[in-house]
Amino acid sequence: MAEHPRLTATPDQRRVLRRAWPHLRPERRGIALALAVSAAATATTVAVPAVTGAGVDQLLERDRTGLFAAVAALTVLALLRLVLFRRSELLLTTVGERVVRALRELAVTRLSRAPLRFLEAHPSGDLLRRTTTEIADLAGFVRGQLPDVLTVAGYLVLTTVLLLTYSPLLTLALALAFVPAIVGVLKLFKRAAGPAFAAEAAAAGTVATTYRELVQSREMLRTGGGIGFWRERFLADHERRYRAARRSQRALFLISLSRVVQSVTTAVLLLVGGWLAARGSISVGTVVVFVLATRQLFDSASQASNLVGQVQISLVGLARLLDLLTTTEPRPVLGPPRRTRDDGPHPVTRGRGPLDIENLRYSYDVSGREVLHGLSVRVEPGERVGLVGPTGSGKTTLAKLMTGLYTPDSGTVRYDGHDLASLPPAELRRRIVLVPQRVHLIEGTLLDNLRLVPGDPDEKAVARSVEHLGLTGWTDSLDDGLRTGLGRGTGRLSAGELQLIGLVRAALLDPAVLVLDEATADIDPETAHTLETAIDTLRADRTLIVIAHREATVQRLPRLIRLDGNTALTHDRP
Repeated sequence: MAEHPRLTATPDQRRVLRRAWPHLRPERRGIALALAVSAAATATTVAVPAVTGAGVDQLLERDRTGLFAAVAALTVLALLRLVLFRRSELLLTTVGERVVRALRELAVTRLSRAPLRFLEAHPSGDLLRRTTTEIADLAGFVRGQLPDVLTVAGYLVLTTVLLLTYSPLLTLALALAFVPAIVGVLKLFKRAAGPAFAAEAAAAGTVATTYRELVQSREMLRTGGGIGFWRERFLADHERRYRAARRSQRALFLISLSRVVQSVTTAVLLLVGGWLAARGSISVGTVVVFVLATRQLFDSASQASNLVGQVQISLVGLARLLDLLTTTEPRPVLGPPRRTRDDGPHPVTRGRGPLDIENLRYSYDVSGREVLHGLSVRVEPGERVGLVGPTGSGKTTLAKLMTGLYTPDSGTVRYDGHDLASLPPAELRRRIVLVPQRVHLIEGTLLDNLRLVPGDPDEKAVARSVEHLGLTGWTDSLDDGLRTGLGRGTGRLSAGELQLIGLVRAALLDPAVLVLDEATADIDPETAHTLETAIDTLRADRTLIVIAHREATVQRLPRLIRLDGNTALTHDRP
């Protein structure tokens, strides 16, 4: 089978930022400016210990002028720090929000254009989480924690430079006491945190999927007595998420060891600094600079330990989002390139043309077990054809293939001599329309739902189509006609009325080929008669292909195509 790449539950987190750079490149100037202002703001804070140490030396030397100068410098630094930090935070948030918005829009666009096979192969809860919750978490990180992360990184670099300037020997002692221990703690955390946070994100996606399945199948579970089974499954999924969350918390606990490292380092610093000051190798002000700077350094390390968990969560979410974007990236199309814009006044195909299916093969799983086995059939313009066969014979699969929703493993589907894979998407959607067995609705009015077609028809166009199909009586019977509200807490429609919505949508598109999947299945005879009358009106000179089990529907069709094993048997009625 022509397998589409699958998403990874726990994608690789290495070099995530490097892989994300193509999405950051459009904002590179804003990012550079934000980083520069953030570095300047951090420098004002790092300079405070140096000015304080100079003030202490001036105080010991009884230099009042130098002391007042140090106080004035501290005041200026405080004001600059306030202004620069505020500015850097605004710049980082603005740039970050633009990047997150672009990622969100790209993810939604990629999913909307992803092959139907890809969407059906993945749990809807996991796709929903990747495009909503994890992007929202990333946006929250940009707003709340990213400025702190950059500030902490600036503290670590600039404070190290300051300490080296004052006393390389004391800095060496500090490094020997602090760096190996803290690096060991961070290695322990990284080893434990990567798999732990990735497993927690995957478990959260499973819980979301299970809950969504409950919402979609609540009626079946209630009537069939499956609530107990579903509850056990839901609790089991929650238990796995709970265990994954505990594993993540154990990884975070390792960071608390950094506080022990800080206490030991401070003791070493006081001992070595006091000894050097007593020998006259350094001034008391230098010791003050080291004490204040290292305290600032340790505060930054503590802040980093609090941020590292959120950073890890954000990196996992970013890795999962990049996995989605990479997997759904459009693959090159063989043959003539598709035009992505509306085909305008020069369409590739004629308004009415034949539909040719040649040697079509398709399978759903990697084992290669085919649903369709080299099927070939031709439907002439304006024909009325019934597609029949036992359950599992591939009728719905064929409907999705002949409307371009699926891509065949081999063989071709052509309209008016053109492979569907090479047709411009806008033209394909206008030429061939599928009315599925389940017509989906959105929150809003009946009019809102009828307008869910390309071209954005207005109310008058919708009303004309309703009248043309002879459905004005139906819409007038609703509480508010076309303005009747549909959705949760408002009006609900029967299965047959949903099919009527699908027919009106099709009429607004005026397709050359109309495919109806079980249009009259499981609906009452009166609605079925209304539907069949509307179908007759809609047919005109267009091709009509109906997947049907209902005998009354089959009898109205002059030609039947019966899917039976490896063949498609055609029967023309006299």
